[in-house]
Amino acid sequence: VQLQASGGGLVQAGGSLRLSCAASRRSIRINSMGWFRQAPGKEREFVSNINWNSGSTSYADSVKGRFAISRDNAKNTVYLQMNSLKPEDTAVYYCAASTWYYGSSAPMYEFWGQGTLVTVSS
Repeated sequence: VQLQASGGGLVQAGGSLRLSCAASRRSIRINSMGWFRQAPGKEREFVSNINWNSGSTSYADSVKGRFAISRDNAKNTVYLQMNSLKPEDTAVYYCAASTWYYGSSAPMYEFWGQGTLVTVSS
């Protein structure tokens, strides 16, 4: 499965961005997709994920109430709507997919996108 992430960019604090991630192979049965981020000098951290079948979602405490994850099953695409962005949200955002896992542990995801840079200026 190839994941293609897009939608990053430069935005002022308080602004919004929407990230997209499309999975290339429909023959693979996806169980969940997630978003992670990595800021300069920091470890990759969980942001949000969604169960592909049930639609259940989870979020890191740092983004709850500001970010929203959604999916389009027909397009094999996951979205991350990011509102009220803060400078501390600046990072490379990665999408990930798993055929069996639904959780916040990055090593459990089998497939990864190339990352898209989000920069929030103060």
